[in-house]
Amino acid sequence: MLLLKDADERGFVFYTNSESRKGRELLSNPYAAMCFHWQPMETQVRVEGRVTPVEGGEADAYFASRARGSQIGAWASQQSRTIGEEQLLERRVAEFERRFEDKPVPRPPYWSGFRLTPDRIEFWKGMPSRLHRRELYVRADEGWQVEILYP
Repeated sequence: MLLLKDADERGFVFYTNSESRKGRELLSNPYAAMCFHWQPMETQVRVEGRVTPVEGGEADAYFASRARGSQIGAWASQQSRTIGEEQLLERRVAEFERRFEDKPVPRPPYWSGFRLTPDRIEFWKGMPSRLHRRELYVRADEGWQVEILYP
């Protein structure tokens, strides 16, 4: 699961700890898919493509816009690793609050963003009798090729 932070003509951007399971997997296999599902609307969009790290300046700007507690949390949490006791996280938060007291919190070197540049986008619309509407857009030379898929 991730929090989508930006979408434009270049792709879909999200941020994470690059040492987390998700970060390590993306760095070792730069292809991914993301799925947006809206059950009440019976609508889904699946995006597939190549993932690349965002530029450092872009990651710095977004990190600086986050709440201070989230910035400290990025330093304190060893995301996706096993924690021996819950109090350890609280102690690490206190440690980094002292370290950055009265100072701006810099972006940790292991925290950045990724951009998924789509090669394929499938739009799914739920229909009666499970005869769903599926449109697949595949990146072509100068645009997108559209295919209609069986449900």
